[in-house]
Formats: sequence, C-alpha cells, structure tokens
Amino acid sequence: MPDARSLFTAWRPSPFLRFSAGLHVLAAAGALLAPAHWAWWLGLIVADHLVLATAGLWPRSRLLGPNLTRLPPAAAARGEVALTFDDGPDPAVTPQVLALLEAAGARATFFCVGEQVRRHAALAREIVRRGHRIENHTASHPLLFAAYGRRRMAEQVEGGQRAIAEVTGRAPRFFRAVAGLRNPWLDPVLARQGLRLAAWTRRGYDTRSSDADAVLARLTRRLAAGDVLLLHDGHAARTPAGQPVVLAVLPRLLALLRARGLRSVALADAVDEGAAPRWREQAA
Repeated sequence: MPDARSLFTAWRPSPFLRFSAGLHVLAAAGALLAPAHWAWWLGLIVADHLVLATAGLWPRSRLLGPNLTRLPPAAAARGEVALTFDDGPDPAVTPQVLALLEAAGARATFFCVGEQVRRHAALAREIVRRGHRIENHTASHPLLFAAYGRRRMAEQVEGGQRAIAEVTGRAPRFFRAVAGLRNPWLDPVLARQGLRLAAWTRRGYDTRSSDADAVLARLTRRLAAGDVLLLHDGHAARTPAGQPVVLAVLPRLLALLRARGLRSVALADAVDEGAAPRWREQAA
C-alpha cells in the first residue's frame, strides 16, 4: 500500500471545494473593503454552506470529492455488477447470504463495521475465505457520522481500517459512509488512509421496507452492467413472516442477474486495485 503520508500530500480538494474556499476569501475581502454590504457577504457564506451541507446529504454526489457509484467501463463491458452488503457481519444473516452467493457462484463486497468484525472475527475471516472482500464501513457505525469533525471522523475511519486489517489480514481499499452521508472533512481523511469512497448505483432500502417485492423492484429497475447494488446483511428489516428481507430478495436477484447474463464481482476485482486512489477524478 502506498505510504499514507505521501497520499495525504497528494490530496487535492475537489473543484467545488476549491470554488467554496474562493468564495470565503472573496467574502472576507468584501467585508473588509465594503463593510456597509456585510449582510450580502454573510449571505454568500451562508448560501455556500447550505450547498456544502446538501452535497454531503446526497450519497452519490462527487462535489466533495471522488465517489465510486458505478464500475469502470471495462468491468461493465464484461457484464459485471457489484453486490454490496452493509452493516455486518451478522451471525444470524451473513452465513445465509454467503451460502446463497456460493450457490450462485457470485462474489460480493461486504462493507463491515469494525466493532462487528472484532465481535464476529471467525465469520469475518469466513467471508474472505470464500473469495469475497471486506471493506471499511466505520469503526462503530455512528448515526451522526456526517456531523463529525475531522478528528472524530478520522477515528471512525482509522478504527474500522485497523479492525478489519487485524482480523482478516487484508486492509480495505474502499470506504462507505454511514447511510452514504458525509461532509467536506471525509475526503482528506480517506486520502490519508489510501481509501476510495464508494457509494452505489441503486439501493433497495432493505433496512426500512418489509416488502421484498418492492426492494427487488428498486434494485432491478433499469439494472445494467456496471451497476453497484446496495443491500444489508446487518440491520436488515424483516418480512411479515419474520425473515430478513435480504434473504427473501437475494435468491431472486441472483437468478435475475444470471438470466440477464450479468455476473457479480467484488469492487476490488472490478477496479484496478494496484493503482493509487485517483484523488483528481472528475465528476462523471
């Protein structure tokens, strides 16, 4: 893995963050040179912060920095998609997910919580043993992650990274924020750890919905090669019969992928893992 210090040095703010910084400088200069118009300059800053906050609440946004929402064109050309599972591992659900994936010959990416990986270390190692990838989904999955400052955000990212590396012997290359929400502090924190932010193309809302049909419809509407699909083996909602929704959806989803000639692969297998994170990647 590249040296963390060199990665941090190589980090460059996104064009939008550079523009935002420029607005702050402009407003400060304006307040000094034309203090009578202070309300206008203050309004400019407030508007800028509202846009920053909105960008952080849009999981697929690239305004705050690079964000993987689809597989590279080469992977799409091969008919690949990426099934991703968040919030685990969960001993009541994850082993069944693994069995379904193995029966279908599919590979997946598990964005795991560091505390859960330590708590269920044998299960985490089994995920890796079966050919899947474990990536970083924070140390403890705090619901207010997007409101954290740089220090607390770094603690969550670094804690998740350390737990997964120590238990599985492999450091994650990707990070997914809690609920996909973040703020401008996250991009430099990820750069320091050599991580890439990964969101998704479409999600099923399987932590909220107990309707397996509705979850499957959300995941498969306009489904295409290159898509990144989000499901949950942790915090899974239950169907009226008490079954985790992911277990009701996954067999049908895997069958549909097979029928459409699509193959699920791990993110790290679809993206060039040997290259340094592309911090200057532009919005698509």
